[in-house]
Amino acid sequence: MNNDTALLSDLLVAAHRLTRIAAQALGSTTPSAVWHTLAILSTDGPLRIGELATIARVSQPSMTKVVQQLITDNLAERIVDPEDSRASLVSTLPAGLAALAAWRQALASALQPMFTGLTTDDRATLTRAVDILGSRTASGTVTA
Repeated sequence: MNNDTALLSDLLVAAHRLTRIAAQALGSTTPSAVWHTLAILSTDGPLRIGELATIARVSQPSMTKVVQQLITDNLAERIVDPEDSRASLVSTLPAGLAALAAWRQALASALQPMFTGLTTDDRATLTRAVDILGSRTASGTVTA
C-alpha cells in the first residue's frame, strides 16, 4: 500500500468512526439510511428511485422503503420526471433539508467535546483538510 492509499484508508476509518461516535452519542433511533438518502438528494437533486438506490448502494426495494418513510414524514416528495412524465423523481422538501441540517448540527455538537482545546495550528490543519476534501469530492465521482 503506497503512502497516499494508506493515508486515504486512515482518513476513511477516522471519518466513519467520528460519524458513528456522534450518532451513538445522540441516541437517535432514525436509521442512518434516512440521513444518507436526504444527503444524496440535497447534493444531487431529484432522482429516480433506481438512481438513488445505486448511489446509496442499496437494493431498489430497500430504497423504496426509505423513500416511503421520508414521504410519510413530509421530508421528501415524489415529483413528475420532466424528461419522462410516466416516471417520478424523489425530491427533498424544505422540511427534509431542515431536518438534515439539524442532524448535521447535532452530530457536530455531540463531537464538540472531543475537539475542545485544539491548538490554532490543529484547527488550521483540520480546516485545510476539509477544504481539500471538499474540492476533491465536489464532482461526486472518482476520476483519474
